[in-house]
Amino acid sequence: MHPIERLRYVARSSGVPARSLVSETAMALQSFRHDQQALVTACRRVVSRQPTSGALVWFAARVLTAADPSAEIYQASGEVEADPTAAELAHLLPDDACAVVLGWPDEIGEALPRRGDVRVLVVDVASEAYGLVSRLERCDVQASEVAAQGLGASVLDADVVLLEASAVGPDACLAVAGSRAAAATARHAGVPVWLVAGVGRLLPGAMWDPFLAGALPPVAPWEADDEVVPLDLIDVVVGPWGKLSVADALRRTDCPVAPELFRGNVF
Repeated sequence: MHPIERLRYVARSSGVPARSLVSETAMALQSFRHDQQALVTACRRVVSRQPTSGALVWFAARVLTAADPSAEIYQASGEVEADPTAAELAHLLPDDACAVVLGWPDEIGEALPRRGDVRVLVVDVASEAYGLVSRLERCDVQASEVAAQGLGASVLDADVVLLEASAVGPDACLAVAGSRAAAATARHAGVPVWLVAGVGRLLPGAMWDPFLAGALPPVAPWEADDEVVPLDLIDVVVGPWGKLSVADALRRTDCPVAPELFRGNVF
């Protein structure tokens, strides 16, 4: 595939796991590695068309601020490809726990099939619950689909609520719609909330603010596919380093600041 066509493919793709988005972007960017302006333009294009992907922002920022973009493309994309977050989560889940999940999150969806002793309540978000339930059942994991109106009741029946962040900032994260209600209900009921944040999801304030400005669509908040969840509703963060408190996880933020990534929209 021609590099321009590959970029267009990445820009058009929806519902694609972050790992695949970064991998496709990495292959496309190699053709622009010796032309800094073209590299900036290509990175802006992908980020503007995939505005909710924190991993893409992290990857593009790494590439744009690197002394050797070609080597950084390989290094950063390899880190995403080898992301151990799902394995860490599978190991950390309590034995025989009941977990609530919203929709079909990437890392959580990869971790749960490894734990046959966990019972999963999948709240239907974006009509994705059926697919995850079917996959889990094929792996002999006990799973039930829960209608959106049953979110509160499912949280009350759970031992842990698992939320997945597409990006995490200094005081909030971006997650699928319904996550804030699930976290707030869990906090009131004393059910722990685990935020799953894979490689590249932690953004510093200087990158989080422009990212969030582009990630939230100009629609009524209740019509959006994603929403902002305050980190004070989160108990722990699970990432490639294991399970940490929110404060300790934020200290792992490693995304460089690349303001040129958000200057103007490229279509």
